[in-house]
Amino acid sequence: MYDVAVVGAGPAGASAATFTARAGLKTLLVDADQSMTRRAWIPNHLGFPEGVAGPDLVDRGKEQAQKAGAELVTAKITALNRAGDGFQLKAEDGREFTARQVILCTGPLCDLARAAGAEVVAAKEPRMKEAVVVDANGQTRVPGLWAAGTCAGVSVHTIITAGDGARVAINLVSAVKGARHVDHEVMPASK
Repeated sequence: MYDVAVVGAGPAGASAATFTARAGLKTLLVDADQSMTRRAWIPNHLGFPEGVAGPDLVDRGKEQAQKAGAELVTAKITALNRAGDGFQLKAEDGREFTARQVILCTGPLCDLARAAGAEVVAAKEPRMKEAVVVDANGQTRVPGLWAAGTCAGVSVHTIITAGDGARVAINLVSAVKGARHVDHEVMPASK
């Protein structure tokens, strides 16, 4: 069983998986490779002054999550159900995964959240139809089910969704560890 499964590896999901894996949580990052970001040209993402192609940003995010220790699986999750002390995720190809906690980073798609019992409402963001209701930490009303990024009503801008994925992951890690988690490193002193 994974400690956390992150569904969706766009900017929110890859960011969330990077933080949970770096915190030592056994992390599964499941991606159907359908991120909206794959169709974008992004001239305003911090760290890319010349702009970045969406596919490059998505691929770099996946690489970073894997480098942090997340296991990346390409699959489309079609069902999410409570199972014992966690969740069972079923993929379209028949594979099944279990995790104690789940972070949904599914862009404009809220079907998995709704099926798992989370509340879904009309979205406030332009061009988005609906959003998962989450509290200030990113938790849904279903214990152990979190949502980040566009599916949680956050702006579609990649820098914002990436930050929201990190924020929700830090909140999840903090809840699991029972103390506020901080993930910072100090540069080595120069000689």
